[in-house]
Amino acid sequence: MRLPQRGCLLRIFIGENDKWDGKLLYEAIVLKARELHLAGATVLRGPMGFGAHSRLHTAKVLRLSEDLPIVIEIVDAREKIDELLPHVDEMVQEGLVTLEQVEVIKYRANEPEEAS
Repeated sequence: MRLPQRGCLLRIFIGENDKWDGKLLYEAIVLKARELHLAGATVLRGPMGFGAHSRLHTAKVLRLSEDLPIVIEIVDAREKIDELLPHVDEMVQEGLVTLEQVEVIKYRANEPEEAS
């Protein structure tokens, strides 16, 4: 797959325990992105954060939070991101969704070696 030099970064901020259709929301979003053949997605788990409710979520030793911040990052062409956005809009009931233009420097996968 080849990405254009200019792309879009879709960033989704949600909670670790957020659900969609019986699945963890971050898993549902990544699986939808894969189903739509987007270039890739990464899920990042944050040790601390707060959102619209100003409730602090933290991974302190004495008070382990079960609902840490999650950030999903997806980079692809704007047209591909636009295919995913209606699904994200439906799935994300609470959270923050941002979109920004990015410059893609490199996007490559190792080619499988041919059998001799």
